[in-house]
Amino acid sequence: MSRPALPDPDPVALADLDRKALHAALHERVAAAWRLCREVHPGLPLPAVWCDLRGKCAGQAHFGRGGLRFNPVLYAENRLAFLVEVVPHEMAHWLVHHLEEGHLTRPHGREWQTVMRELFGLVPRTTHRFDTGRASPAPHRYTCDCREHAFSARRHALVRQGRRYRCRHCAQTLVYLGMGVFENSI
Repeated sequence: MSRPALPDPDPVALADLDRKALHAALHERVAAAWRLCREVHPGLPLPAVWCDLRGKCAGQAHFGRGGLRFNPVLYAENRLAFLVEVVPHEMAHWLVHHLEEGHLTRPHGREWQTVMRELFGLVPRTTHRFDTGRASPAPHRYTCDCREHAFSARRHALVRQGRRYRCRHCAQTLVYLGMGVFENSI
């Protein structure tokens, strides 16, 4: 495999950036990836960029909104890897979608993998390896006979609507304890 098409950012300089400069660095990286994509698809529109994605997902190509969404918590905690891996990953989705028949392709199919390998010079990985602990808080505490469980606000709302969950280990129905910080979370 050839070396990556986009030069790696300076990790020392990246570590010292404040929130505003970090946001600017993300926009610059998206623009650099877009310019590279335009070499093979000159009509590719420039995607808008938002840092409004929450949860465990690092990035998302959002065709309905016309741009790319990124998780600001995961970006701040994984600056170099985010710019090197996540931005090209999402830009590859953006490029493939805008190719003729691109909207019919599988999200991580052959076309996307080819863009990752041939254009960006990266191994086509479908998932990131970031710690999502702070990006995906689960403040709602539930218990069973063997442990405590952390539920996100979305899963907790489903329980409030009548859905029941059982522990995978002891098979007991989980009982709500309230919100709080976990001492021994799993």
